[in-house]
Parts: sequence; C-alpha cells; structure tokens
Amino acid sequence: MSQAHYLKIAAELSISPKQVVATAELLDEGGTVPFISRYRKERTGSLDEVFIAKIRDRIGQLRDLDKRREAILKSIEEQGKLTDELKAQIDAAETMSSLEDIYLPYKPKRRTRATIAREKGLEPLALWIFERQAGELAGEAEKYLDEEKGVASAEEALQGARDIIAEIVNEDPDARKKMRELFNRSGVVYSKVMKGKEEEGQKYKDYFEWSEPLDKVPSHRLLAMRRGEKEMILMLDMYPPEEEATLLLERQFVKGSNPVADQVKEAVHDSYKRLLKPSMETEARLGSKDKADVEAINVFAENLKQLLMAAPLGQKSILAVDPGFRTGCKVAALDSQGKLLDFEAIYPNEPQKAVQKAAATVAYMVEKYKIQAVAIGNGTASRETEQFIKSIGLPSHVLVAMVNESGASIYSASDVAREEFPDQDVTVRGAVSIGRRLMDPLAELVKIDAKSIGVGQYQHDVDQTELKKSLDDVVMSCVNAVGVELNTASKQLLTYVSGLGPQLAQNIVEFRNANGPFKDRESLKKVPRLGDKAYEQAAGFLRIRDGKNVLDTSAVHPERYNLVEQMAKDLGCGVTDLMTSNELRRKLDLKKYVSEEVGLPTLTDIIEELAKPGRDPRESFEVFSFTDGVNEMADLKMGMKLPGIVTNVTKFGAFVDIGVHQDGLVHISHLADKFISDPSEAVKLQQKVMVTVVEVDLARKRIALSMKADPFATGPAPRKASENKDERPEPRRQERRSFQPQKPQQSDEPDGDLQAQLAKLRGKFGG
Repeated sequence: MSQAHYLKIAAELSISPKQVVATAELLDEGGTVPFISRYRKERTGSLDEVFIAKIRDRIGQLRDLDKRREAILKSIEEQGKLTDELKAQIDAAETMSSLEDIYLPYKPKRRTRATIAREKGLEPLALWIFERQAGELAGEAEKYLDEEKGVASAEEALQGARDIIAEIVNEDPDARKKMRELFNRSGVVYSKVMKGKEEEGQKYKDYFEWSEPLDKVPSHRLLAMRRGEKEMILMLDMYPPEEEATLLLERQFVKGSNPVADQVKEAVHDSYKRLLKPSMETEARLGSKDKADVEAINVFAENLKQLLMAAPLGQKSILAVDPGFRTGCKVAALDSQGKLLDFEAIYPNEPQKAVQKAAATVAYMVEKYKIQAVAIGNGTASRETEQFIKSIGLPSHVLVAMVNESGASIYSASDVAREEFPDQDVTVRGAVSIGRRLMDPLAELVKIDAKSIGVGQYQHDVDQTELKKSLDDVVMSCVNAVGVELNTASKQLLTYVSGLGPQLAQNIVEFRNANGPFKDRESLKKVPRLGDKAYEQAAGFLRIRDGKNVLDTSAVHPERYNLVEQMAKDLGCGVTDLMTSNELRRKLDLKKYVSEEVGLPTLTDIIEELAKPGRDPRESFEVFSFTDGVNEMADLKMGMKLPGIVTNVTKFGAFVDIGVHQDGLVHISHLADKFISDPSEAVKLQQKVMVTVVEVDLARKRIALSMKADPFATGPAPRKASENKDERPEPRRQERRSFQPQKPQQSDEPDGDLQAQLAKLRGKFGG
C-alpha cells in the first residue's frame, strides 16, 4: 500500500493517516476487526469496529485497483505503446472506471467496424476529417478509392472514416467521463411490460409503464424491477435524454459548421447510439445495482444485529413447544444448558382437542424437570397453544413466552441439527431450537444460515458474496461482543470467535470431549493447530466459569493478567478482592500503569471489566404478551389498539407481529407523527410497540397498522390493506408435512411508488 492510499482513506473517513496505517498493519498481521477494536485501542486511536471494517474494505478495493493498474501497464508495455505520459495517466487514475477508460484504446478487442475500416486504409482520411473539420470533402475522400480493398465510392470511404471517428469518440477518456456523469445525473429508469406477459406478470403491474430518475429510485424498487426483468416480464432501460448526451459530445468534438464538420457530427451521433450509450447503460445498471445492494444489505445487517443481540432469558430449564393443529404440538424438556432431556407429542388443539391428556403431560413434565419457563414458537397454532398452556394452572414462577421461530424449519432439517440430534426427527429438533432461542438467541441463531432467518429485504437478489461477507461481520461482531463460554459453546458459536474458524472450532470441541472441560485459557494452547496468533486473537473473547483463574471469567485479555496482578499487589490485596470491591478499584491511579503498550483506554476497559466480569451487553429479558381474545385476523377491528413486536424493518416500513398469524405492515408514513426518511429512525427489530389497526383485508391476508397517535387525522390517506399489493412479510412457517429439507422461501416481491402516489402506496409486503 502506498502512502497516497493511506492519505486517501484517512481523508475519506476523516481520521488521521496514523490511525489508518496502524489499522492496516494490524489487519496484515492477522488481526480481526473485533480484536483490533477491543484490544489494540492505543495503536488505532480507539477506532471502533465500524471504522476498522471500513478501512479493511477500502484497503481491499485500493489493492484490487493497484493489481489492475499493474496488469494494464504490463499489457500496454508488451504492445510497445507505453509512454511516460501514458504511464503517468495510468498511475494517477483513482477509480477502476477511469483506469479502464485509459486502457480502452489499447485493450485487445474483436474486429469492429472501425477495425475493418482501418484494414481498408481509411484511417488517414478519418484523421484528416476529425482533426481539420474543413476543406474539400469529396476530393479528399476520392483519394482512398480502392476496388481491391472494397472501397468503391466516396460514400463508402466516408462511412469507413466515420466508423473510425465513432470509435475514437467512444474511447476518449474525457468523453466517457462526461457521459458517465450525465448518466448518473440525468439518467432515467424505464420499465415496460414485455408483449404478451400482462397476465403472467400481474405482480409487476405497477411497472408495466414506469419511469423514474435513476438517482432517486429506492433500492427496493430497483431490485423489484430487475427481478421482473430477470423473470422476462419487464424490459428495463436506463439512459438520459438523448439530446443532452449528443449535445455534450458535439461541444467536445464538432469544431465547425461545414460538410467536413458534419461528418464528425454524424460520427458523434453514431458513436453515442451504437457504442457509448450501451457501454454507459451497462455501467449505470451495474452501478445502480451495487448501490441498491448496499442499501438492502445494510438493512439486513442491521436487522440481523438487533435479532442476534435480543435479550436472553439465560440458563433456565425450559419446556419448549413447537405448536401445531393436525400434527399436534411437540414438547421438549431442556436443562439449563440446553440439553434435551425428554420429549412428547400433545394434541390440545383442533381437530383432536385432547385437552385433558395434553394438560396432564405438560404438568408432569414441568414438575419432573423443574421447568422454569415455557417457550412457544410463534408459528401455526401458537396463540391457541399459548392459551392452552396458560389455562393449565402451572406454578406462578413458570414464565410463558412466545418465541420467534423464523428459520427453525431450516435448522431442523440441516446438517447441524442432524449432527446434534441424529436420532430425532425434525419436529423434535425444531422444538429444541425454539427453547434454546429463549435461553440465548445468539447462540442458537448462529447455527442457521442468516439469509434464512427472514429479517432482510430482497436478500435473494443482492450480491450473495457481499451479503455473506456483511452478515458474517455482523455475526462475528455480536458473538465477540457478548463473549463465549468455552466449555459449553457449540462448534458453530466457536466458529465466529475472533481468530478461530470452523476447523479450530471443531478441534476445540473434540479436545474438550476427549479431555474434559478447560480449566483455564492457557489450556487452549494444547488444542491441535491452535497457535500463538489464534490464541492471541481468541482468548479474550472466551470465558471459563469456575476456572483456575478468576480473570478467565472476564474480558480481560491474558496478556494483561500480570498488569492486573500488579494492581492488586500494589493495593495489598488479591485479584478477587479487586474484582469485588469498588472501594479498592477507586484507589487505583491508572496513570501509574500507563506504558508504551498500555494506555488509558485499555486501562479503563480493564477496570470496567473487573467491576462486571463477563458482562453481557444485551438488554434484560422482559415478558411480552399479546392481547387476549385476538388470535385471528377475523378478530381484528378498525381502530383497535394492540401490542406487537417488530419482526422486520425495511426501507418502506416495518412489519409487526400482533398475534394473529399474519404480520401487519406499518408503512413509513405511519411509523411516527413526524416525518422520517428511514424506518430505522423510529423502530428496531424485536422492539415492543403499540399499533392501531387501520384496515384488514381478509381475502388477501393484508393488515395495515399505524403507530401514529391519531392515524385517522386529516392528512395523507392511511395505507389501506387492500392496497398493500405485493408487500407481505416472510410467510409464517406452516405445519411440517414431511421431513425433507426446505429451502428458504423467497417472498421478496416488487413494490410500487411508495411516495409519489401515497394513496396507492404500492409495494412489497415483506422481503
């Protein structure tokens, strides 16, 4: 990396070059984002994970640019065409597009019309016309007549010359830069239905005749149109007004008003239509797609973070219930570590209605396994099952909680589930997953492909590599922020610990199974293939409860144990005393312990950690209950106020579970009494909210909700349920009818104009 790159990144992020250099060095040394952020604050100037990740990603982009620059220089040099001036231009290029523009004239290409014209010897004529743009045209053109080369007339000579000029215009870096800026500034997205696809493409009806400025189109709308194009329902174009484009080119290349200059003008128009416009449209499509992908991925990543960091109930004995009607409810008893103790099938709901037998079974299991909480999946028959459980008369200390089971069916049929429970069917595995989610959402959800959790927007249409990278970052950040209990963590959870990965996680589990629980962090070094670097990166994020060293329960890194022991020695006490006494910690003068390697940021972190060793950054668990008597859509009435839980946040609104088996949409215009530009300003995933029912469309299973104080006040018309067109949340998991693996359902359907025509508020009900 050149110094110029460091300066560029520093300017872009408004931080010092020293911070960028230090972060780059740590990354190159194998440091992970969580480790650098948590344990190397002195070197980075206390940069957080967001900045470190941005530096990492930007370094990757600039290194890719440099690799391409080297390849281009080598190619041109091999052609014998590399001059000092050209090399300087290539070295100065700051973007991939500008680099490719410079390279375009030297790039090996197929035979073009210009190539054929040059083979006919017409390049001198083209340059005469292009450079002079004055003179006697017919006489000059006749000089190039050559029957053998296929130039039989002056017009054929001029046509060949225009083909060459058109290619010169297309390959001019300045012209391409102007066209690129024009497409970005004035480009318009045009969508039209393909002939004969009107009936088949009804869900894309809003885009049958649609146009919108490219720089204004929201990500979800662009992705919807692109999906329609992929399904061969829509035809999509992106370009600016042609007159504006050709006028820009004329100003640059046409230098007069005479027959010779007219040849240049004609070539310019041809160049735009045949070469520049298709090329720039391709760039615009890729660029707008990248932008839409970034927005959609950011929405998914933020939702996933909130879901993973949801409040855990903690280590309690759980009775997990996977509800159902015809197939019954699978009930699984778990101990406080999440181990499966027993399971039964009960049939308290329609059609069997074996209520008494089911009640006896549940009561028996609660008493036998000393159950502290009942976890009920929020899918099919969830409200009916919840009412049944509450009617049994369980001990008052037994908590009853609804659990979001999105993705549970994916887990239950996965390799991970089969490995954990090889002798159980998918229904038992699903029930166990529901119970463990109540205990610790993070530990259980890491076992599921994040895309299957159902908290994204158009996740199946975005760049899958970038999506995975972003979601992996989120999972790693959450896992390391919370910390992992080394002696109980699953292989999947350990995989996301800083410095580990799948193989080392597997090695740790195998070592643990063979040798028993780890007694201290130092024992990690005995794990096969776990070297000093991996130990450095991982140790601080791993916890050992009741180990030899009390500091192993904390986030204090082993490399600072000696420092903590010195603090305790200076106070004439033990480390345990230092951890339990606020008075002792207040006596410490942290400045006394500052060194070249350890500064006040790290010392402050250590003291905070000693006060609350292994503290969990997640919120405390709170019980939530839906409104009694409101179990189905038919129970809803316009104006009814209900408690709900936010299940998904998109760019056009939020979906809320109100306990009727179908999430309702709170459109962005009804999330707050004031204007907001992004739903995340008003709500977050798993947030408990109060909503008002605006309208219910039973036939189409649409529920429109509002969070406004008075959603029916004079102003923009409330969103009608019947106008929710294609906006719907991920479908609730239905009763399992087979034990075959199920693919994640892709329900990201197109949405329409959510702002310009608020009364019709087209869109997608859930991506």
